Amino acid sequence: MYFLMRCLHHAGQDAARDAHRRAHRSWVQSGGDGAAVVLIGSALLDENGASIGNFGILEASDLAQASAFAEGDPFNRAGIVASIELTPLPESFQAHRIAEPMTLRR
Repeated sequence: MYFLMRCLHHAGQDAARDAHRRAHRSWVQSGGDGAAVVLIGSALLDENGASIGNFGILEASDLAQASAFAEGDPFNRAGIVASIELTPLPESFQAHRIAEPMTLRR
């Protein structure tokens, strides 16, 4: 299954994001210790270019695994994330069009 993950962050989290970015990227690369495969993701910005969160397209066996990935992210564990939204994508989602996943498939 595929999910759109959208994480909005609390305001004023630039320093905290910087402090946890390396752990966040390791989490993404590991797929949350195998909970999901991150096909693509990036920061979310406001109209002024300030970071307000992040998004990802996840491949996971079910919503519980996608949630485990999102909730286990070091940004979330550090209290940076204000809200997590996981939206299932249709079976017709063309994941193959995303050429280089951020997580290696196991």
